[in-house]
Amino acid sequence: MSKISEPDLLVLQALRVKGFVDTEAVAETVGLSQEDTLNMLNQFAEEGMVSYREGRMVGWMLTPEGRLCGEQLLANEVDNLGIRQEIETSYKEFSKLNDAFKEICTDWQLKPSLDGSEGEQVLNDHSDPGYDKGVIDRLVELDKQAQPVCESLARRLERFKSYGSRFTYALEMVLRGDTEWIAKPMIESYHTIWFELHENFFSTLGINRASEST
Repeated sequence: MSKISEPDLLVLQALRVKGFVDTEAVAETVGLSQEDTLNMLNQFAEEGMVSYREGRMVGWMLTPEGRLCGEQLLANEVDNLGIRQEIETSYKEFSKLNDAFKEICTDWQLKPSLDGSEGEQVLNDHSDPGYDKGVIDRLVELDKQAQPVCESLARRLERFKSYGSRFTYALEMVLRGDTEWIAKPMIESYHTIWFELHENFFSTLGINRASEST
């Protein structure tokens, strides 16, 4: 049975994986009312764990203290529930797909040079429907492999439950012709969700992103 995380962990983790978001986005992510979410964020702000920024863009972000607190809560959760090994197994499966997904994103943005220069790539102007379809077909196949990973995670922790349906929605938008949903930032594109899930793995398992990429 999927376990529901404590509200404190959910709020701090929402800021960890999303970076900088407003109260409404945090509330939607954690499944609490905006009022309850704001009360928690204000309390965290008093404790020095989050900060609020005003200006052209407004929202909340973690402080270093909040990041450390969140990491401790995450470590306690997976160890107390005895599910670290299961999450690590899911992460290994996800990691097998990560390089393929990065190649898909690169090939969506770039394509081989028309003059046939070996290894030469140019910006993809999306004037070749056949090339674009090939990239999208690869994304469809990757999604078929990613969905079981999401399902396995969701059986362990409720906070992972939304990823499968979010990937499905992004892919459906792509297949309807709105290809911005492949990799556009600032929307719930497939890439945005993938990056967030990757960060959720890192933080849940205590993996340093910088060392992992080296």
